[in-house]
Amino acid sequence: MSALSAHLIDEIKALPARYPQPRSAVMPALDLAQEELGYLTPEAMTEVATALQLDAGYVEGVATFYTLFHLEPIGKHRFYMCTNLSCTLRGAEEMVEHLRGAIGVKEAGEVSADGLFSYEEVECMGACEYAPMCRVDHRYHYDLTAEKIDRLVAERRSPDFAPVQTRVAPHPSPARKAPLAPKKRAPRKKMADG
Repeated sequence: MSALSAHLIDEIKALPARYPQPRSAVMPALDLAQEELGYLTPEAMTEVATALQLDAGYVEGVATFYTLFHLEPIGKHRFYMCTNLSCTLRGAEEMVEHLRGAIGVKEAGEVSADGLFSYEEVECMGACEYAPMCRVDHRYHYDLTAEKIDRLVAERRSPDFAPVQTRVAPHPSPARKAPLAPKKRAPRKKMADG
């Protein structure tokens, strides 16, 4: 029995064509697997390795290196609370404390009694000008207040809540409506033989 759906395996197998090196597809593939299962099981990592025709040890090494990959169950809605300098100076510690109370946990990594929530403190997510901020359900939330946190939690407790299903991509500034077009790279110069 497969840990990952057949549809997801097909999607993972198609990823290497998008990258100059097949290994570059590991992180997006792990992200897809985690999105489907909620966390990465040993079986899922092995299936990702097989689908990408890579060594399972390499795939597991990537999964254990990056903190956005989880090897144990997490809450259905995981809050990534930035506690880097800019966010801390603008009240991140108070926001983390408020979130703990709102979701009913005592520490990072703990899953709420209803299984809906968990959180972790993370380093900079690149939105310092909008501090304090967090990411939940693949969306960034800026200029956090206790009221905004309460609203985010209440929305996710609602039986009608359906998160927007999008892959995480570099976030556009709230002032911009769309991400900038990627820059074209200059052609590489040929090296002289010799």
